[in-house]
Amino acid sequence: MSRIEESIDVNVPVRTAYNQWTQFEEFPRFMEGVRQVSQLDERRLHWKAELGGKEKEWDAEITEQVPDRRIAWTSRNGVGTAGVVTFHRLSDAQSRIMLQMEYDPEGFVEHVGDAVGIVTQRIIGDLQRFKTYIETRGRETGGWRGSIQHS
Repeated sequence: MSRIEESIDVNVPVRTAYNQWTQFEEFPRFMEGVRQVSQLDERRLHWKAELGGKEKEWDAEITEQVPDRRIAWTSRNGVGTAGVVTFHRLSDAQSRIMLQMEYDPEGFVEHVGDAVGIVTQRIIGDLQRFKTYIETRGRETGGWRGSIQHS
């Protein structure tokens, strides 16, 4: 398993950043290679993405969700990934998003990409695009305020 830890400061309140992040079906707007995310229910998501030049699909489960604080997930099949994104208030108008993710590269291309930092650069780019997306809008497209207890 490889581990990535990155963060970004965004110029919106923590509630706005968190609410937008809960809009999983919007992820293709700012995540490179993500073609579609379908929210199946409060806990389960189905992903379609291009990784290492290959189309992949997998299911992920939200294992913990605390409004304005954290969302944790793990994959249940397909691509091996798990992580947590946390939200931190810096001021009334600024927040920090911290992403910690583990993933299991498959095959030669993904291992090489991991070794040369391509996946980390992709995550940094995704966070930067999220920042641009939410700051340009100035408000979230929606939000889910429910909680999911750690499972």
